[in-house]
Order: sequence, then C-alpha cells, then structure tokens
Amino acid sequence: MKLAAVIRAEGDSAAASLMAKEFADVGEGLVELRKIEAAEDIAYRMSQSPNVVYLPHGQNVLISLPQ
Repeated sequence: MKLAAVIRAEGDSAAASLMAKEFADVGEGLVELRKIEAAEDIAYRMSQSPNVVYLPHGQNVLISLPQ
C-alpha cells in the first residue's frame, strides 16, 4: 500500500508539472472552457429541478409579499 501511495503521488506530481507547463505555453483557455462547461452543467441540473423558479430580470417580486 505504501508503494502504491508513492507511485500515485509521483503520478500526480508529474501530471501537475505537465499541466503547469501546458498552461504556461497556451494560457488559461482550458480553464475558461472548464468553467463554461461546469456552468452549463449546473444550469442544466437546475432546469431539471422542480424547486427552481426563474424570475424576470429587473422585477421586484418582494413588493407583493405580506408584511
């Protein structure tokens, strides 16, 4: 188990080094793409939930609440 943990840590270290090198070469475009994909996934999941209500922008819906 110790050897497996060491090998896994070395692999993670190598992967992090490769990612850092690629980010330096090509910029942060991949990170932005992942953020967009995550936002798209979140929006899809929220749209499938029966507990989500969409409100129009700019309307104050709290005015009609009882005091």
